[in-house]
Amino acid sequence: MDFWNNAIGFFWGQESFSLLVLVLSIFTLLFYFRHEDRASLFNTLGFYFACLFGLFISGILHALEFMRAGDILHEVFIIGAGIAIIRLLGQFVFRLILPTIKLTPPRITEDLFVIVAYVAWFMVRLRYAGLDLSSILATSAVITAVIAFAMQDTLGNILGGLALQLDNSVEVGDWIKVDDISGKVVDIRWRSTLVETRNWETVVFPNSQLMKNKFLVLGRRTDEPVQWRRWVWFNVGLDISPSRVISVVETAILNTDIANVAKNPQPNCVLMDMDNKGYARYALRYWLTDLAPDDPTDGAIRWHIMTALQRAGLKLALEEKSIHITKENEKYDEAIHQREVLLRIKTLRRVELFSAMTDAELKSLAERLRYSPFSRGNIITQQGDERSHWLYIIINGEADVLLNAPDGGKRLLNTLGKGSFFGEMALLTGAPRRASVLAKTDVECYRLDKEAFEEILLARPAIADEVSHILAVRTAQLDSVAQDIGATSQRDLSQSRSEILATIKRFFSLNI
Repeated sequence: MDFWNNAIGFFWGQESFSLLVLVLSIFTLLFYFRHEDRASLFNTLGFYFACLFGLFISGILHALEFMRAGDILHEVFIIGAGIAIIRLLGQFVFRLILPTIKLTPPRITEDLFVIVAYVAWFMVRLRYAGLDLSSILATSAVITAVIAFAMQDTLGNILGGLALQLDNSVEVGDWIKVDDISGKVVDIRWRSTLVETRNWETVVFPNSQLMKNKFLVLGRRTDEPVQWRRWVWFNVGLDISPSRVISVVETAILNTDIANVAKNPQPNCVLMDMDNKGYARYALRYWLTDLAPDDPTDGAIRWHIMTALQRAGLKLALEEKSIHITKENEKYDEAIHQREVLLRIKTLRRVELFSAMTDAELKSLAERLRYSPFSRGNIITQQGDERSHWLYIIINGEADVLLNAPDGGKRLLNTLGKGSFFGEMALLTGAPRRASVLAKTDVECYRLDKEAFEEILLARPAIADEVSHILAVRTAQLDSVAQDIGATSQRDLSQSRSEILATIKRFFSLNI
């Protein structure tokens, strides 16, 4: 019995139980809140219990009167247990406590404090064991010099990591570019800096490389938000005025909310070059607010540019080459054209506004329709616009009809789909747009201009009387929704029809 009492008394002191409770408590908290560190936690806890077992073995040796061996083992495992406790405390403070108060120091800071604590603990135990630290330091000077020479690359990386932290050259969360590799800094360690690329790769840069060579910190500017200027290039023929191209592209981009595109500074279009290949080279420059989705945002910008140019009747230019081709015969071309015209006539027949027109009139309109695509998020028509006198017919996609609310917000009135039309009041009366229409998805439309409809209306003015009733009904429906009132009376509808008919006559200068 005395044997076991001596053994247990040697390794299990008064503070042992308190330390065990502390270790288990910290382990439990870290295990619960830090899922990514669980493997490291288990290793540290296992090392701590191994040291406790070693202390127990030292107690047995001491009880067996192997005093020297017992004392040496006891001191070794005391140092080991202290290292485990310091490691857990470092993780607890730097990975759990500090992040809760909005402080997230890089991993190298944690490592620095933990290593200093290791050295201090080691020195304290050596001093407690009765060793003279000054003699140890003196005799180890030559060994230290040899080790430093042999590990100069490693020391260079360590000092490089410290320098990067001290002068804030790069911080965790920064996007950097080294040679042809760009990515987000996720950790700065003793030896290296870890960078995650957009391809789900983690690149390990030795800290000495970052110190010796130049690198770009993307999107960072003094006292400015994080955003990075991007360039989207496109070509248009030299026969098109640059001022027109720039106006069409900038209007489309500025009037559309595109994810991750900054409003300030505003995107701008610039004529960058003109060459002998037959086209002018333009760039749309914008500022990216989230540096991760660079290519997807560039792609969205390209799609908006392409649809804007198509709506304006402008074509992207291709490099001119001499190619020998066999021309399609005129009969085939005419068949393709007639097929498109028939498709357009079929679309026009579904529009109530043109239900009273003859086949010849519909065919004339079909010949004058203009294909107008819109990207998701484009404003197709803007409430209050007095300049765009045309009607749209949706052939693919969906668009939201929005009304400006008194509080400055927008109220959704309706969602239009394939076959729907809008803008009839602007086309026939020149009235300002009463609501905004926003492309909910990518939308394809046919656009009918005033000039195309005017030709038919002048040839048969009676059409004005037929369409005025349809316009009066649609106006009453819009008023009912916008003002939250009941159905309009028959008298009001007749009065509205008369006013609309008079407006159509004035707008098209009809003498009927």
